[in-house]
Amino acid sequence: MDGDVHVTPRYLAGSPGYGDAGFAPVAHWPHHHLDEGPHQLVVTSPDHRIRIGWAGDDYDLWTISAAPDAVSGPQWTAIVNQNTPPELVAALTAALAQDWADGQDRFLAAPSPYWADSAAPLVAAGWEHTGAEVGTVELAAADRNAGLYISRSRRDLEDGTQLWAGPPGWGTRAEITFSRGTPSHLIAATAAAFTDPTPAARWRESLHPELAARASLMPVVPPRPPVPTPRDLRPRLGVRPPLPVGSIPRWSTATTPSAALPVRPAARR
Repeated sequence: MDGDVHVTPRYLAGSPGYGDAGFAPVAHWPHHHLDEGPHQLVVTSPDHRIRIGWAGDDYDLWTISAAPDAVSGPQWTAIVNQNTPPELVAALTAALAQDWADGQDRFLAAPSPYWADSAAPLVAAGWEHTGAEVGTVELAAADRNAGLYISRSRRDLEDGTQLWAGPPGWGTRAEITFSRGTPSHLIAATAAAFTDPTPAARWRESLHPELAARASLMPVVPPRPPVPTPRDLRPRLGVRPPLPVGSIPRWSTATTPSAALPVRPAARR
């Protein structure tokens, strides 16, 4: 297991430094390793309409987008920073993989006019309204360590949705920012990962102290070794010494004096 502690809630686990979990749902898609440009790896859908870029040494670690065709500009974009647990990104990539496999182009659907459709998993989990500013929607988890921010009509902010977790700071705040045209069901799928009670495995020494102080950490107990079967034990058994040969025959038709048969008494008449 890749870690010595389980971190709960998972949105406070930070990034382990690699994106394997986020790429797992699209592991079967084409991979493009680039020598130049901001992204070291770009994974695309087979028709190249969905693009998932990985910048291993940048603040904006992931750039995920979808377009009507392979050569047009993106219809929507999601930017994920370097503090975001890849387990949360996996919820988005899994939804994209399912949409593409369905063949209905749902990943290009127009977003719902109702903000609640994007935030439904958070509302169901008891996240509370925390902001009252006109033109925005703000929700926060019960521990106030994660939240949702939607800007709908503020002129000083670009319209869009942001999921965040952790205290403010370059090494602590996780952010997933969706542009205005992102389909609501993709935002909802990502939001659902914030409410998933499954912990994330991390190495204690690599976890940021501020995140560790706010999260619940439980030691990872390695699985017990399997009980050995008789076949497993067979090689451990010593080889039996050979029986002595030549001294006493194992089978013989002759009898020895010590093995004489007893005399049978005479039969009565």
